[in-house]
Amino acid sequence: METDVTTPQEIDPAPTAERAGPLAGFRVGVTAARKVEEQISLLERRGAEVVWGPALSLEPNLVDADALRAATERVLAGPVDLFLATTGVGMKAWFTAAEEWGLYAPLMEALSGAEILARGPKSVGVLRRNGLRELWAPDSECFDDVLAHLRGRDLTGRRIVVQEHGQDLSMVAHALRRQGADVETVAIYRVEQAEDPTRLFALIDRIADVSLDAVTFTAAPAVAALMEAAVSVGRRDDVVSAFQSDVLACCVGPVAAAAFERWGVPTVYPERSRLAAMVRLLETELPLRQQGLALSLATGSTLLLHGDAVLLDGVEVRLSGAPLAVLDALVTNPGQVVSRAELLAQLPSGGAGSEHAVEMAVARLRSALGTRAVQTVIKRGYRLAVA
Repeated sequence: METDVTTPQEIDPAPTAERAGPLAGFRVGVTAARKVEEQISLLERRGAEVVWGPALSLEPNLVDADALRAATERVLAGPVDLFLATTGVGMKAWFTAAEEWGLYAPLMEALSGAEILARGPKSVGVLRRNGLRELWAPDSECFDDVLAHLRGRDLTGRRIVVQEHGQDLSMVAHALRRQGADVETVAIYRVEQAEDPTRLFALIDRIADVSLDAVTFTAAPAVAALMEAAVSVGRRDDVVSAFQSDVLACCVGPVAAAAFERWGVPTVYPERSRLAAMVRLLETELPLRQQGLALSLATGSTLLLHGDAVLLDGVEVRLSGAPLAVLDALVTNPGQVVSRAELLAQLPSGGAGSEHAVEMAVARLRSALGTRAVQTVIKRGYRLAVA
């Protein structure tokens, strides 16, 4: 077997019987550009066959030095009250560039007097190595939670510096300005789409044709780039359908997973946003899915449907006809709303009863799976609460 990871989709893998490890027999698509060799190695060592289709540019340092220097000088033009740090790689690149320009010391002085909010441990690590200390960081490592932390505060007259994380945060700046803040965004690097989409198109075909078991995503822009490419080749609906049924979308963390919400695609991600943790999650999820349909519920439980058997965290749940029919309808598109009328038509009575029969079936299903497993969507219907 070839080991050149620059063209992994051309690799002729060893026969499944010769591939040892917990992921033997599974095909996994990889969309990453950064640290791709490490991810492919982790997967292949566990027996997986890997198909690589980078969604983003292979160039990790797309920094506009002139624009970054101009932004740095604007930051230094006045006192900084609040600083929002979003990525470790971005912070490191900014501080390195500032040192080259002779602006490192004044930048550290300006930021040291600010209230610093950091998105996660990587940005926290870079801050602390440079003598800066964050006041707060969310456990979720989600930038939305940083913004939620500020929401409702009176920011009138407060000067806020926001480090962008590869995507334009102008809407975030506008939202903070509505709270009275003076906002300066610092675009350190930009995340660009892959220069040559050939491999990405091939990966999209594999997803749409359900010839992969899972696809990994390590950045939210990779999700957007893959879906945009799927639209461009007319395979969006096929890709969405595949992800909703047979192909597992496995993300490194909640930020990447959130990018799939608009498409109604269920995802899984590890508790800690780390590459190794994501691979370990695949070791658990893919064998479960091979046994039957496995869903991670928002309650933290795992629901497995295998033939007529329903298991909750490995324990069999016995359901009568009506609640089982409701469950079958809800898992067809996990997380999507199913109307009472549609559920009524799925009941053993074939729609001959009233919507009260649906309510009773839902109540019995909640009794078996947990009260929060099935959500009521007012005036629309019900949905399975998936993670």
